[in-house]
Parts: sequence; C-alpha cells; structure tokens
Amino acid sequence: MRKYIRFADALSEWFGKAFGWLIILMTVGMTYEVGSRYLFNHPTPWALDVSFIMYGTLFMMGGAYTLSRGGHVRGDFLYRLWSHRTQAKVDLALYILFFLPGVTALIFSGWKYASRSWSYAEVSVNSPAGIPIYQFKTVIVAAGILLMVQGIAQIFRCIICIREGQWPPLASDVEETETLLMKQANAQKASDPA
Repeated sequence: MRKYIRFADALSEWFGKAFGWLIILMTVGMTYEVGSRYLFNHPTPWALDVSFIMYGTLFMMGGAYTLSRGGHVRGDFLYRLWSHRTQAKVDLALYILFFLPGVTALIFSGWKYASRSWSYAEVSVNSPAGIPIYQFKTVIVAAGILLMVQGIAQIFRCIICIREGQWPPLASDVEETETLLMKQANAQKASDPA
C-alpha cells in the first residue's frame, strides 16, 4: 500500500507541477490581449477562449495534486477534534460512498463528451476565432483518471491510519502562511526565557 501511495503522490506531483506552468502562459496571453486591446485598439478574438481553456486545464489537472497534499477545502471544525482513527473511518466511508462513484462518473461522462467532440473536431462557439476545444474535453478524462489513482492512494492512507492509529505523512512542498506564522510564534515562545 505504501509503495502505491508513493507512486500516486509522485504521479500527481509531476502532473500538478507540469500543468502549473499554464499560469505563466495565461499571464502572458492576457497581458498580450490587454496591451493589444487598450494600447493598439486591436483586440484578439482568441484570448478569452484560450484563457478559459488554460484555466480549466490547470484546475482539472491540479485536482489530484491538491488531493495528494491535503489541500482541498473541508469543513473540519468537528473533524479536527476526532481521533485519527475516527477521521480515517469517516474519510474511508466518504471516499467509498461519494468520491469513487463521482470520479467514475467524471471519467465515463468525460469519455463520452471527449469522443463526441473529437468526432467532429469541435471548436468554441464563444469567439469568431473558432478555437479547437476537443483537446480540452480530453483533459476531463485525464483528470478523472489522475483523481482515481490519487483517490485509491487516499483510501490506502485511511486503511493504514485505521490500523496504526496515525496518518501516514502527506508530501508537502508548500505551507499555508497561517501555518508558517504559527510555527514561528511557537518557536519564538520556546526560545524566549520565561
């Protein structure tokens, strides 16, 4: 199980960081559009569509990465007060009841939309540029598969926690500012003589 967790975390990390570069492309594209529109009075018909496609791709392909880091929003005002085993049991039930069926539906629905879109080389109807969007529909399937791989890793984490009473550590490469400030405050308290 731990080997699979490491594999899923590494896969999610690779895709999350690779697609994270879309932020720079979106920034460059929108900067070009704003400059072209307001400085030269020559708006581009493709910029809005491309920014939507890039943002949607970034959002979809970053889902598994965010899940691997425990970064999805949760209402944990009660959850954090429970023991680790209770948390793991609740998470396991929720993954089985809601996550797995939801992601399975995402994969199959995405496959239907993507295959139909590829069959007639679908283009965006929102702009006169006719930006192809069939590739974007394929992202739905890829994101669903990545989420499924990572979701199974999260289920394994729950099983390990139920057995051992402690959560296996999550990979981390960023921390919330609030967490960093709390650590600094605690370190300051510990180093100050009373």
